[in-house]
Amino acid sequence: MSALKLVSTRSLSRDEWLQWRYKGIGSSDAAAAIGKSPYTSPLALWLEKTGKKPPKDLSQKDAVRWGTLLEPLIAQAYAEQTGKKVRRVNAILQHPEHPYLLANLDRIIEGGGILEIKTAGLRSQGFWEGGVPEHYRIQVLHQLLVTGKSWAEVAVLIGGQEFRTYRIEPEGGELSELLQAEQAFWRHVTEDIAPETDGSESSGKALQWLYPRSTATLVDYTDHGAMNQLFRELIQARAKRKASEVHEAILEQRMKESLGDAEGALFLQGKVLWKSSKDSQTLDAQRLIQDHPDWIAPYWITKPGSRRFTVQVQEGD
Repeated sequence: MSALKLVSTRSLSRDEWLQWRYKGIGSSDAAAAIGKSPYTSPLALWLEKTGKKPPKDLSQKDAVRWGTLLEPLIAQAYAEQTGKKVRRVNAILQHPEHPYLLANLDRIIEGGGILEIKTAGLRSQGFWEGGVPEHYRIQVLHQLLVTGKSWAEVAVLIGGQEFRTYRIEPEGGELSELLQAEQAFWRHVTEDIAPETDGSESSGKALQWLYPRSTATLVDYTDHGAMNQLFRELIQARAKRKASEVHEAILEQRMKESLGDAEGALFLQGKVLWKSSKDSQTLDAQRLIQDHPDWIAPYWITKPGSRRFTVQVQEGD
């Protein structure tokens, strides 16, 4: 089985490329689709794939720009270090049996493998110590699933100077499990049914985007068993969090009391710092408003209100 070439990318504009990506799950979407992305939740990805919300334009972010600029150099370094020839694939590839599974490959390795190219900052170095980070591994497994190839290598440049390579081969039923999980996500897209929230910041932002304004209505769940159970669990979770926060605050305050004027302390497992920050200047906006209201009048803008979630517990519950 080999992938189909859906469309050439040689002359595609960014907008055209995005339109093609709406048609399926790309390799960079795979981790988000199955709930394994540290950045994007299934709900946020669903909003994009159903066309409800445009995807973020990351092309001008420094990390993305430098990654694009360094990609050919890293590919060249990989070829020189390994002696393996690599070539571009200027096309969006499509799974022959599951047309919603798409992939863009950085390079093909002569001999039948895929080369995925990454750049990472020094702060991300630790994530690579145990191998390829999970969400990147899923990205590569998705590429293997689409193309039918049996192995891939990841070439990463860390901190602009440390070059590493990692080999990825599917283990056990990894590809079939990935296929099932992606099929489940795509059903949410085709049936226009939102996937469950997952507690992530991305999921919270997606909900805020879906329901930005409230209406003056109260839903009566007093006779709804499942929702009342959910409410009880929420109350319990908040109580545990509050107790944990209080305990942490007590420990922190005792530590500060012990430090006194010292800016920090060393311990067997690390250190704490309680340093003074530099003095800074700030605008006394309230005084400016009081003394010169006519000056600032042209600069007032209306900021849309946001929705705030609160929990009120009845006495005796």
